[in-house]
Amino acid sequence: MDMFEYIAVLTSIIIGVGMAQLLRGVAGLIQRRRTFPVYWVHLLWVAYMFFTLVFWWWWEFRLGSIEIWTFNIYFFVVFYAFVLFMVCALLFPVNIEDHEGFKDYFYSMRVWLFGLLAFTYALDLVDSLLKGREYFLNLGPEYLITTAIQISLCAVAIWTRNERYHTVFALGMIAYQISWALRMFNTVG
Repeated sequence: MDMFEYIAVLTSIIIGVGMAQLLRGVAGLIQRRRTFPVYWVHLLWVAYMFFTLVFWWWWEFRLGSIEIWTFNIYFFVVFYAFVLFMVCALLFPVNIEDHEGFKDYFYSMRVWLFGLLAFTYALDLVDSLLKGREYFLNLGPEYLITTAIQISLCAVAIWTRNERYHTVFALGMIAYQISWALRMFNTVG
């Protein structure tokens, strides 16, 4: 087992726990659907994060090209996975009884949720640089522009409770993430 494979095991566990959190949360929604109202914008972000976790595991394959691993690189990759897990954990409360439903919970957690999500976009810039200059440059200007836009949109999401904004933001992010994944990362290796 080389160093990348060794590190991939730990990050896969963290990402897997994030997926389990989302799946367990969705199962809980189904089980308690009559007691605690489901909020479809919340579910859009759950879907977005599920796809993001699957996609993250796929795009991290490029880290296999790193020849010399340092503790700082190792810690960064593990920390990035941890932050993604935290976003997933924030999507489902430990105790929903403290809220009127998932709509109330979603808006009460928006500062943390979108603050961490914005942070993941910044972490992705570092992650892409770790994969090499050529890799980073091949992502093109769209990558930098989109990252800046995503961080800005998260800042607005932190500030506003406007349901229309959150709906358009969630739908746009899902559509863009799927488009980006299929255009840029359909094949790795």
